Amino acid sequence: MRVQSLTLAAAGAALLAPTTLPATPAATAHPTKEPVLHSEGKVAAADLLARVRDCAQVSRGRYRTDEGEPETVPVCATEDAVFWKADLDIDCDGQRTERCNPRTDPQFSPATAFQQSDGRHLNAEKLPYIVVPAPGPHWDHSAHDVRGGSLAAVVYRGQVLYAVVGDTGPRDIIGEASYATARALGIPCDPRRGGVSSGVTYIVFKNSRVTPIEDHAAAVAAGDRLAQRFVRGG
Repeated sequence: MRVQSLTLAAAGAALLAPTTLPATPAATAHPTKEPVLHSEGKVAAADLLARVRDCAQVSRGRYRTDEGEPETVPVCATEDAVFWKADLDIDCDGQRTERCNPRTDPQFSPATAFQQSDGRHLNAEKLPYIVVPAPGPHWDHSAHDVRGGSLAAVVYRGQVLYAVVGDTGPRDIIGEASYATARALGIPCDPRRGGVSSGVTYIVFKNSRVTPIEDHAAAVAAGDRLAQRFVRGG
């Protein structure tokens, strides 16, 4: 996670509880591969965005996208999903890999709030997942049937990527996803200086769960089914 993020392992006193930084030799020691653009499933990005055009706000307040930024992002809901429109900061926490480790990411944590079926923490380099704020005064995701493994559609520049809820962040900041999510959407994914400042829509389907959480193929299959139902309005 970035400096503002908070994983389960590091959140003893906070319920579960990015700025752009200059490149360093450590960040360039492993150059990022060219992004592989994705648009998964049969549902078009435009159809999903049409269903979340209007916001019925369910959060009691609005979120910052980064530390020190104004509170501008509400969490909204329909009968079947919650959603927000924000930036995307890079979460590189969990298993140590070539791209995600203390050398490539000074804010690296070996823990994610939710774990794989074998008990290991998630692999941010390989698994598309998103980060939700830890329960706090603005919003408690569990009260809206969102939990670890819940299915999300991430929409960016006409692309749709299915992901899972895999980690938690600060109680007042929103807009973060794994290295794998960013890379699949063509977003710069370097944990030090990657991400995008706006234009990302996160749609999380209520009462959904991908099992096992690390099975991305299962997420795509379930996501396509739920998204088709979502755009039909029921």
